[in-house]
Amino acid sequence: MTREAFGAEFEGADGFLNSPTYGLPPQFLVDALLDCIGTWQNGTMDVSAFDDHVVAGRAGYAALTGLPVDSVAMAATVSSALGLVAAAVPDGTRVVTLPGEFTSTTFPFAAQAGRGVTVTELPADELIDAAADFDAVVASLVQSADGAVLDLDALRARVAGTETLTVVDITQALGWRRVELDWVDVTVAAVYKWLLSPRGTTWMSLSDRVSRSMTTHCANWYAGDEPWQSIYGLPLRLADTARRFDLSPTWFSALGAGLALPWLATLDGDAVQAHCLGLANRLRTELDLPPQDSAIVSLPNAAGPERLQRAGIRASVRAGAIRVGFHLYNNENDLDRLLDALRT
Repeated sequence: MTREAFGAEFEGADGFLNSPTYGLPPQFLVDALLDCIGTWQNGTMDVSAFDDHVVAGRAGYAALTGLPVDSVAMAATVSSALGLVAAAVPDGTRVVTLPGEFTSTTFPFAAQAGRGVTVTELPADELIDAAADFDAVVASLVQSADGAVLDLDALRARVAGTETLTVVDITQALGWRRVELDWVDVTVAAVYKWLLSPRGTTWMSLSDRVSRSMTTHCANWYAGDEPWQSIYGLPLRLADTARRFDLSPTWFSALGAGLALPWLATLDGDAVQAHCLGLANRLRTELDLPPQDSAIVSLPNAAGPERLQRAGIRASVRAGAIRVGFHLYNNENDLDRLLDALRT
């Protein structure tokens, strides 16, 4: 069944509440991807054409975050992107994060223990209070397991005027939530969840001070100042923007991101956020759950996933609880079906 939402068509949205795991592609993206696969199959694919999608995806990420295009680098995964950042922090850096944080966000820093880097877990309110006492804060804006939202305004006020490095994973926020992140040193987001693209691309923004401190450990031809002129031979000749940290694009993922992110950036962000939060908060109200302005809802005492599957609800289990997420293609029918299944 095709469902229209915000001017695009989506297949499979009926009962699909699993966007925190992977998002559904709009039909225009699927059509373009199938066309591209067809050219691959018959040997007429133009590899250089993916450059335009990389440019569009980078611009889309910049537009959605309000950050300069030249500050945005392309990676494959969150962990590979943050690995470059973690490798650049000084020996003995003291990092603070949240308990239960997604490990692709924290493991790159914990892996630096041999250099004296420490990672301390503190509850959100304590993390914010103590942020300025640490060298770096590393956390997700929206937690993967339960949708808890970090108070970025309070964190910004706490670290203002300090040297504390801020690293914010926005994978579970960007696409449904409005963000203002021009003060954050590092942002990072994978595209295959709320950004509705094929898995394989991650975007990362870097402040000047972080970018200057990093080494291009994964330097490659595509990070060159003129990529198609840096395929062979020395000397090293990299871009002078954050693009020098780019990986060579994962073709079909880059294509999808180059279509989905610019489209998302054209939407009324307030309307998208209100739509997603309206459904999630109605669920919380119906089930007497604590208020939380997040599109992700954790249902610790809900029926097992098998019952939801029988009702046509697709969700996931995280941290021992049913996890659902409401995106722009969900509607009241999905919510009512979920409530009926939970109350059966």
